[in-house]
Amino acid sequence: MAPHLLLALALSTLIGLSLGLLGGGGSILAVPVLVYVARVDVHAAIGMSLAIVGGTALVGGLVHARAGRVNLRAGALFGVAGMITAPLGARVTHLVAPRLLLLLFAALMLGVGTLMLRGGGEIRTSRRPHRFAAPLAGLLVGLLTGFLGVGGGFLIVPALTLLAGLEMPAAVGTSLFVIAANSAAGLASHLGQGEMPAGLTAAFTLAAVVGALAGVRLSSGLHPARLRRGFALFVILVGLALLARNAIGP
Repeated sequence: MAPHLLLALALSTLIGLSLGLLGGGGSILAVPVLVYVARVDVHAAIGMSLAIVGGTALVGGLVHARAGRVNLRAGALFGVAGMITAPLGARVTHLVAPRLLLLLFAALMLGVGTLMLRGGGEIRTSRRPHRFAAPLAGLLVGLLTGFLGVGGGFLIVPALTLLAGLEMPAAVGTSLFVIAANSAAGLASHLGQGEMPAGLTAAFTLAAVVGALAGVRLSSGLHPARLRRGFALFVILVGLALLARNAIGP
């Protein structure tokens, strides 16, 4: 196997690690890794990202569920709403030029990294679930998932704590099921619009699943706030690199 693909597989493991450990965050790196390291076309990379992130999130969510860290009611509230809008986002993706997609992705990474830094500590939970705000948040996250191929866990975890009243461990586990549902809905639309390398996708998914299982095991012994801050800085650096490469290019 080519060295650049081996590096991409190693980075996929780190993406899975973040999903298992934090309930999100790593999926935002999937498209840049596939485009710049694995050398995949950007539109195909978004579809691959949905398959990789969705499959990995499902496995991690099942492990969290066995440990009692999943709230199915809250997950259904967010997941069903997201599955409605994810296909809409996926249809828009193929109407946007690759360079503009990557610029939008860079802007998203900078915004997410900044929010993760500002909210790096524990999030206070709501005592009562917000019945209208929670589905609205699910609709917005689903649209983002389909459009840019991100799981949206960096938004789902805070939303589950603030709008559904979940403690952080339950929000992480529940987030993975929401990510899996949104990714599946977005992927269904992408599959009808272009080809996706099945073998490469399966290999990256397997690597990410290995990382997710390790992340779930580590989640009980590591401080999530410190990990989130470190990861946020990394996301900001990658976002700046993407911005520089695509804003200055021909």
